[in-house]
Amino acid sequence: MAWRCSGNTNKQLIANMSAANIISSEEVAKAMAKVDRANYVRHQSLAYEDTPQTIGFGATISAPHMHAYAASHLLTHLRAGARVLDIGSGSGYLAAVFHHLVGPTGTVVGIEHVGELAKWSIENLRRDGLGKALDDGRIVIVTGDGREGPYDAIHVGAAAPTVPPKLIEQLARSGRMFIPVGTYIQNIQHIDKDADGKVTRKEVMGVSLLLLDFLAQLRYVFTLAPFHFICSPSIFSPRSLPRGWIMLLSVMWLWECRQRLGNGNTYRKWATLMIFECCATY
Repeated sequence: MAWRCSGNTNKQLIANMSAANIISSEEVAKAMAKVDRANYVRHQSLAYEDTPQTIGFGATISAPHMHAYAASHLLTHLRAGARVLDIGSGSGYLAAVFHHLVGPTGTVVGIEHVGELAKWSIENLRRDGLGKALDDGRIVIVTGDGREGPYDAIHVGAAAPTVPPKLIEQLARSGRMFIPVGTYIQNIQHIDKDADGKVTRKEVMGVSLLLLDFLAQLRYVFTLAPFHFICSPSIFSPRSLPRGWIMLLSVMWLWECRQRLGNGNTYRKWATLMIFECCATY
């Protein structure tokens, strides 16, 4: 299970994904090892959790295993000198991974429609030691919804009901797009364009990005909830929630603890405090 790949360090996270065969390529493992996820999340204590996390403005940074899948599925098109488009680049994490895969002669363009996130992602990339790549134009972060190609590889970080024709136009010959397609339940599709310009589509895995984003926000909020209970019950009180929600959240916390305790984290106390607080309230 992908969410069991969480680690205490970036190295451990990548090792766990490799052991689970989520990462099967040495190139992808090396590229991800060069990008410290702690530089691309809002809360560093959760940096190496294999779950999506909110980054503000209604956006999330995808779970590490989804980044690993994206890099792996595009790997044959991420050759040295390739041009890569990352749509919905968010925190800038995957743009950094792509940069290390295409090398110093390649170009990675990240498109983010939220200006504040685009600015933050540039700060993240500089913090991660990629300031020179930004200054040289080897990594470009743009605020907007599109950028003219052609591109050898296109990654789309948000689901679309259908594949936008404009993106297919921007795909270079012999290029590949990795895109989630669907409304509620999505499938990751490979959109491949051969040397003659013929386009083929292949569904490669099912995902549910909207559900993952919702769970990510719930899981994050209730990671902090015990501190709210202890430090300031008036901020977040169980009295304001129906009994059924309290029971549901307690079960979520027990499940969360089981996942995290396998990696040596001490979340049992937090869950116990939450449950005792809920019981005491009622």
